[in-house]
Amino acid sequence: MDWKELRIAVLYGGPSSEREISLVTGKAIHDALRARGYDAFLIDVGPDVPEILRRERVDVAFIGLHGRLGEDGCIQGLLETMRIPYTGSGVLASAMAMHKEVSKQMFRARGVPTPPSRFFPGDEALSASVEDLPMGLPAVVKPAAEGSSVGVSIVREASALPAALEKAASYGAGVLVEAFVPGMEVHVAILEDEALGAIQVIPAAEFYDFDAKYRSGGKTQYVFPAPLEPALEARVLDTALAAYRALGCAGYGRVDTLVRPETNEVFVIEVNTLPGMTPSSLVPKIAAGRGISFEDLCERILRTAALHGPGAV
Repeated sequence: MDWKELRIAVLYGGPSSEREISLVTGKAIHDALRARGYDAFLIDVGPDVPEILRRERVDVAFIGLHGRLGEDGCIQGLLETMRIPYTGSGVLASAMAMHKEVSKQMFRARGVPTPPSRFFPGDEALSASVEDLPMGLPAVVKPAAEGSSVGVSIVREASALPAALEKAASYGAGVLVEAFVPGMEVHVAILEDEALGAIQVIPAAEFYDFDAKYRSGGKTQYVFPAPLEPALEARVLDTALAAYRALGCAGYGRVDTLVRPETNEVFVIEVNTLPGMTPSSLVPKIAAGRGISFEDLCERILRTAALHGPGAV
């Protein structure tokens, strides 16, 4: 198969809370593929995307979406139905990775270390109190199914808990309250079932939230490779790959961990099946540290495109 003869749709934008970042991700991917001679074009995903995919005779979809309807198995299900191979994980892995409580259940079942937590379905979080949290305070309060740290709060005092729960609950899909683990924020890139490397993030804010990721004005710092002793670095990479495999992910991804060098502990926070591909994104930074250019990275990801459902070939 000559990949450069295929019609490649880069799906970006979409209606999620992460649309702004997806637009940057999609354009960067599109430009990289075009520079390599691929017949790539952009599709801003909306209700009419099935008609556009059919009209444009798309052969392969490179998914540059983030958040709901793009990262949670929805667009993957559509592409499976239309028999259009796509980049990233399949329907089930995408859905499980997007829902933080489901991810945690899978991590625990596979022996992947993750901080203690309590999940509140529906609107139950709105009536919760500190007494309902077995881990106590401080705690991290987050929507169960959002990305880019949207709606996340660190709660240190009981008086701040109701507002944090209400904020997280406003996104729907329930609320996850997780024990706060002080430590290094270390993120691992996975490409073709290999852990490429680990990067430390020193956020400009209290934690690596949306503003620290995308609006820090250069104040957030990145250290690659992460300053870890060799044995601990190997444990971080192995733990990240175990989390990725526990969810059945494919193609590429990013695993977010918290590391405590003083105790040699590693905790997996989440797996991102469609990590950012912007100039400030972590997977491209890690790849660059391994000598993989952004264009090379996009080309390698493209060539992992596949169908994952019944009858996939």
